[in-house]
Amino acid sequence: MTDPKAALKESIVRQRESLRKLLQYPLYEIAEACSRVWGDRRAIDAVLQEKLDRVPNCKYLYAMDTDAVQISDNVSREGIFENDFGRDRSARPYMCEAVPSSGFLLSDAYISLRAMRPSLTAIQLVRNDDGKVLGFLGADFDLRDLPLTRELYEEPRYWQQIKGDPSIRGTVFHQSRVDSEMDKKLDTVLSVVEELMTKHGVYHVILHFSSSRAIIWQMEDPYRYRLLDIDSLIDPAICLAYPHQSYSGEAAVPADKISEVLEAFKVLRFMDETLYLRSGTLNIFNGLVGLTFSCDGSHYIPYDEFLDKQHAFWDISDNT
Repeated sequence: MTDPKAALKESIVRQRESLRKLLQYPLYEIAEACSRVWGDRRAIDAVLQEKLDRVPNCKYLYAMDTDAVQISDNVSREGIFENDFGRDRSARPYMCEAVPSSGFLLSDAYISLRAMRPSLTAIQLVRNDDGKVLGFLGADFDLRDLPLTRELYEEPRYWQQIKGDPSIRGTVFHQSRVDSEMDKKLDTVLSVVEELMTKHGVYHVILHFSSSRAIIWQMEDPYRYRLLDIDSLIDPAICLAYPHQSYSGEAAVPADKISEVLEAFKVLRFMDETLYLRSGTLNIFNGLVGLTFSCDGSHYIPYDEFLDKQHAFWDISDNT
């Protein structure tokens, strides 16, 4: 069973390794060239400007002494910028990390001071012919410009429980469920939602039982959501507003299981007057059911586990 946090970190590690392989040798070569003119501001600028193209998508290239004080200007594809000459970078995140023995460091991501955007910096030690450290070569990157593989992170299908607002959890036994308009006509609502999902291209739905509304996403217009009030949800004619569409063969949830998931929502909504379902979500492509309870606890669980009445989830007193 995959830990979602571990899977996400693994994806980031793969991207960083790809960047390291891309950047390490070019920066080493540039550092070697800079070492031969070290201490000459204009000569270092000229080397950086000449070799900048060897560092893909670099925003700024610059040199620092052993105290992390900048001894060159900022060199970019737009030209040379002199404002940062003499700047003390010792407190910046990339200079607070230990440079490995290899002499190359790819920093953790951070928010840049000026653009306020996610960034990272590659640091390469600059040594003379005797191996003495003269200083550092820095290369700044805006994350949006990096030549990543852009392999899309895939969310694991794994039951996750997330605790909500402690103040709500602390007062949960002082409240009780009040029938909403959706509760009073829930069978009709669930039938309409099932029809929209199986025959009209709706692939993601959020049912807010307490506030009697739903939010839906439709495959022919996936970037916009639709907000449906209770009047729409109890009117079967709403299906006429959405084109007929065959159920997707890529869906992780079989079409005949949608009604079972929705019926299970109903069970959880009425299971107890104190601990009850406030909202439920279903996405047919990632196969996950989302649940938020009156105690503000939330769950994300694969639909098949959710439907398994022997699953530990159904011991709701332990899991909300």
